[in-house]
Order: sequence, then C-alpha cells, then structure tokens
Amino acid sequence: MGAKKQPTYRFVVADARAPRDGRFIEILGHYNPRTEPRTVVVDEEKVREWLAKGAQPSETVRRLFAETGLVERGPIPEIKRKPKGAKGDGS
Repeated sequence: MGAKKQPTYRFVVADARAPRDGRFIEILGHYNPRTEPRTVVVDEEKVREWLAKGAQPSETVRRLFAETGLVERGPIPEIKRKPKGAKGDGS
C-alpha cells in the first residue's frame, strides 16, 4: 500500500498458495515506517487466534510482532514441505 516513495504496509492472513499481493483472508493491522516513532497497529486478539491455528508469520512480521510482545524472539520454526515436483509415491 501507499504511494511512490511513501510505503505503508498491512498485516494480513493469506493462504500460502495466493499471490504475494493477491487475495487475503483477513487484515490484522498496519505498519507505517515513515512516522517517528514508527507506527505499528495490530489487533492482538486476532493475531493470537491465527497463531494458535498454526499461521506462520514472515521473518519481518515476526520481528515486528516480537517488538510488540506478541511472539517470542528467536528463530522461526522450520516448516516441512515437499520440494516442487516431488511425488508422494516414492517413484
């Protein structure tokens, strides 16, 4: 979001298969890095619900959530995924 050279960002819940700037499920808040101090507005209740359901924040969002006290600092738990083109039948 925002305009040229004036970025603002939204925290959204999106399906991993959706395009990066495409469809999303729910807006959880927003972030404006241009204000001093920078503005981070988050619906903490919604964030906790989605994290409890297994939502995985990106590294940047995890860092911002850690600053607000929503998640612990530290490494992101690794998600086990099959490589692209891998077949599940072992052939």
